[in-house]
Amino acid sequence: MGATDSWNNSELAAHRDRLLETLRDYGRVAVAYSGGVDSAVVAQAAHLALGANAVAVTAVSESLAAGELEAAEELAKRIGITHRVIRTDEFADANYARNNPDRCYFCKSELYGRLSALLGVLGVDVIASGANVDDAGDHRPGMRAAAENHVRHPLQECGFGKSTVRALALAWDLPAWDKPATPCLSSRVAYGEQVTPERVKMIDEAEQWLRGQGLRLLRVRYHKGDMARIEVPIEELPRLASPEVRNELVEVFRALGFKFVTLDLEGFRSGSLNSLITPETLLRPVLINTSR
Repeated sequence: MGATDSWNNSELAAHRDRLLETLRDYGRVAVAYSGGVDSAVVAQAAHLALGANAVAVTAVSESLAAGELEAAEELAKRIGITHRVIRTDEFADANYARNNPDRCYFCKSELYGRLSALLGVLGVDVIASGANVDDAGDHRPGMRAAAENHVRHPLQECGFGKSTVRALALAWDLPAWDKPATPCLSSRVAYGEQVTPERVKMIDEAEQWLRGQGLRLLRVRYHKGDMARIEVPIEELPRLASPEVRNELVEVFRALGFKFVTLDLEGFRSGSLNSLITPETLLRPVLINTSR
């Protein structure tokens, strides 16, 4: 089924119209836009619904993987929406660098706080995120920061999960429609291990090397003692463990700074580090950094 033919599906067309109407009710909108499928769908809908009253804003820091900004810029150009890039400085926050399970709260506080301060400059009234209803079942401390900054979540308000979002992206012919989730590089660092620009750079370069081997779904997790835990689909494990690939992989990873290199036999699992979160860590008091 082609992109145009997809709108012959009355249910999908109704989803589209509901999303457009929701965004029209917002007024002038800044979309927190990473270039992933969720924020791309919101950006596309905002552009269709609001035209010049919609802008997509991408935040750049050391936690953004190589190539992601360029891909986001190209997609924004394809959509036609005005695109702005801002710099965030979450690594300067000791609470973020400490990397407790609430790290994402401080990251999103930095992002949404800067966007809120720029509402007048951007000429908008509302910040919109790409959060969908499937996100509600995961550990998402960043949603608290969103609430504190009055961020709206149009996909959630419309009741859309990931499958609906991908269907809309495909119907709009957005190349991100089947793009794997690409959370920030800091999410690869095991909780309790400090997040630093040097460590996320190691992770980024390691993942880029793996993608160069033809892998699409993957994570390189950083654990204590400079250990890399590689997650790929189970069917790819034999290839990485083969002598000709394994030897080069170990050599490359060690050159990047990893002292130990492991393959996770359970395979790729999005958000696997969340399984290490205990109720006790979630109840720790938030330490506010007053030095900024």
